[in-house]
Formats: sequence, C-alpha cells, structure tokens
Amino acid sequence: MKKYTGIWIDHKEAVLVSIEGDQTVVQHVESGAESNLKPAGGWKAGGTVVAQAVFNEHTAEERRKHQYHAFFVKVIELLGDSSKIVIIGPGEAKIEFAKEVDKVTGLHTKVAGVEACERLTENQLIAKVKTLFIAQK
Repeated sequence: MKKYTGIWIDHKEAVLVSIEGDQTVVQHVESGAESNLKPAGGWKAGGTVVAQAVFNEHTAEERRKHQYHAFFVKVIELLGDSSKIVIIGPGEAKIEFAKEVDKVTGLHTKVAGVEACERLTENQLIAKVKTLFIAQK
C-alpha cells in the first residue's frame, strides 16, 4: 500500500502528516535551533568593537545552519518508506528542506511538490494534505 506524506515545515518545527489507506498519522518534530534574534544592547554593548560583533553574528549564523541541517536530517529519517512527499510551509525553510531532500538518493524523485502555506491547525493540515494527494492521483 502506498504511503503519502505531507510536511509543513519552518525553522522552529515540522509537522508530518502520513496517509496510508484509511489511517492518518501526525508527527511533530521540534528543531531546537536558536532564534535569529540579536542580543539587546546594540553594536557597542559591553565594550565590543564592530569587528567583534560582526564575527559573533557570523558564528551564530553558522551554528544555526548546522542546527537546521541536523533538524532536516531528523525529519528526512521520519519520511521512511513514503511513496510521495509534498513539502509546504512559510518562508525559506521549505526550500532549504527541499534542497536537503534532493541530496538523498532515491528520495528526491518522490517529492511531488513544494508549496507556500502559512501556519495551519492540525485538522486543516490533514485536510490540505489529503486534498493535495487526491488531486495528484
């Protein structure tokens, strides 16, 4: 039996909706990544100079990139034996995740689409995923 999976993803969490026959399973995965917020106090806080502040910002950005990569790998592992996959979500996370999926041999051919979508309730997400896969059959 075919298993269809829809993923709503942003940088904070992913919600996977898997449909196999009449059974629907929903999984939530938290990213655990740091936020993009800059520390309070501005550029000269604590007596730092601009070069140090820029370096610290670059270091934090690199750390977040590694955290997002680990998060995407964790979500990819949950896709398992899905026959078709649809990736939805706001912002850049869905595109970054699609690029990570493209790197996995055999999985990139299962991606049926990437679509922009704001936050949905769990029931709205289930309905949307069912609608997307019924339209593709």
